[in-house]
Amino acid sequence: MKDIDYPLARERMVREQLVERGIRDDRIIEIMRRIPRHLFLDREFGPQAYGDFSFPIGFTQTMSQPFMVAYLTECLELKGNEIILEIGTGSGYQAAVLSELSCAVYSIERIPELAAKAAAILSDLNITNVHVKNGDGATGWKEKSPFDRILLTAAAAEVPKTLLKQLRDGGIFVGPVQLEGKGQQVVKLIKQGSKFTITRLREC
Repeated sequence: MKDIDYPLARERMVREQLVERGIRDDRIIEIMRRIPRHLFLDREFGPQAYGDFSFPIGFTQTMSQPFMVAYLTECLELKGNEIILEIGTGSGYQAAVLSELSCAVYSIERIPELAAKAAAILSDLNITNVHVKNGDGATGWKEKSPFDRILLTAAAAEVPKTLLKQLRDGGIFVGPVQLEGKGQQVVKLIKQGSKFTITRLREC
């Protein structure tokens, strides 16, 4: 399959992986129909970049499958004016999706090579409202807080309290946490004053 087939691969991804599996936000569907996911991966993956699976991006890290990117984004309930903190930039693809649904995205990546590569790809795509830095995501980005939304892209044993302190009142935290034994589950926390309401969502 040649480059000219990428739009077809994206269309199939949207139809089979997003719409048929329950993604309902038309904005997310349209954005993922347009963003060139394959550019966030090594060229040899080609149109397979739109397959229903995660991809290795080096340093034992992966880019999440398209459905999970869409699902986590939908759980954030974005209106368009939010400031988002993303923990785990990875390839930069999730940040690219968030960039079109929010005011600004502050993304932290602990592996310097991945942070630099993601920042370069985002810049090449003229995405100017995503800010990437290399650092420990567990400590957040205090100088840019409070955030309207916080997205954790990789599973943690528990939600870091430092991050929750950087969430605005009424803000939403979404991310996978490790279950006892095996597996992961996406959780959603909504901050209400000094308390949080938690909803346990799908396993992933």
